[in-house]
Amino acid sequence: MKTVLGVIPLREVEEVSAMQHKKSPCMLQLKTPRRTYLAYADSPLIRQEWLQSLTMQVDIAQGRRQPPPKGAPGADGQAEEEEVTLESFELLQVIGQGSFGKVVQVRHKGTGDIYAMKVLNKKHIVDRGEVEHTLAERSILTRVQHPFLMKLHWSFQSADKLYLVMDFVNGGELFYHLQHERKFSNERARFYTAEIVLGMEHLHALGIIYRDLKPENLLLDESGHVKMTDFGLSKEGLVSDNDRTNTFCGTPEYLAPEVLDGKNYTKSVDWWSLGTLIFEMLTGLPPFYDEDVQRMYTKKMTADLVVPDYVDASAADLIRKFLDRNAATRLQAVTRIKAHPWFTGIDWERLGRREVQPPWRPPVTGKESTKLIDQSFLKQNVNDAVSKPSGQVDGDHFEGFTYQGKKGGSGSSGGAVSSSTAAGRK
Repeated sequence: MKTVLGVIPLREVEEVSAMQHKKSPCMLQLKTPRRTYLAYADSPLIRQEWLQSLTMQVDIAQGRRQPPPKGAPGADGQAEEEEVTLESFELLQVIGQGSFGKVVQVRHKGTGDIYAMKVLNKKHIVDRGEVEHTLAERSILTRVQHPFLMKLHWSFQSADKLYLVMDFVNGGELFYHLQHERKFSNERARFYTAEIVLGMEHLHALGIIYRDLKPENLLLDESGHVKMTDFGLSKEGLVSDNDRTNTFCGTPEYLAPEVLDGKNYTKSVDWWSLGTLIFEMLTGLPPFYDEDVQRMYTKKMTADLVVPDYVDASAADLIRKFLDRNAATRLQAVTRIKAHPWFTGIDWERLGRREVQPPWRPPVTGKESTKLIDQSFLKQNVNDAVSKPSGQVDGDHFEGFTYQGKKGGSGSSGGAVSSSTAAGRK
């Protein structure tokens, strides 16, 4: 029998068991007569879920168990959901727009929960060569599970469109609030940074490099907690601290020098971006900023970093450690970052459980409020966003796009939608 790469023949599996390995404490092994397959889980909880599910699937494949009927309890004891499609939702209003489609506020007909649904135009994605980035984003969204990162509930597709159903967040982009207030207090900037540190720690632990940290990709929920969103430029597979990539991508103000220099780079570029963000939150503009992008690049590579005197001394020190042009000596160890004096008094455990009260709360009336959504979006015909034909695409470019997430959790607690216009920097 020919072995197909990436496929484990469940009919041949003799044993499924948990194991420990020097590369990962959360591994599974599946033994067959010809070879043993190893699977790496991201946590003991995920490993246990995999173990239960795989054991059941092996039993089904080998005829020892019948597949559960639709709606019956699965391996985890919870009822399996009916397949989610566009018909599962009530369309409420358009709340955003991007290069490849629109974002719609929807209500799940079964639960009544509110979500944000991204509706993407397949033809536009294919024509602009963005298929790989689109599939990578969906893959990443199915892996991340963190209170400060966007959550994907379902993804599915039609002949001409892709649908991503995510949490609806209505507290506005950090960019919108920063433009309105010009700069943040030291306390507020520190709070947002600390939550971003935990989100970044989770991404890096999964081998994901973010590559697009900026105020436009940071949303606030109705309570004022951060939600990192938009993984279209992110990349998987950088497991060790020394793993590198070399794609030139990102937003000019936040690019690390090694990216500009065309060098292979590590996950440390994300910490450069965080240093840039801290500087901007405390001063109103990114460091080395210039309206002429090429002049800005030159300053970033050669000019001295000048932190204004009014910036808190410990914050200034952290900024300098993040904005180290030498990637090898740049501050990037999460344990050292958390121990930095600027974060003195931060209870990281409580923060990670969302038990620390944000220093500022967005002016919205509840989880479903659209008060901070741009009126130009709300006035658009919501049915056109999903029903207007967008052209057929030849070939199956999006095989495997469908994701039917587990039932549970309100759709108004995570993050997926921008609540302000994508205005340019001024």
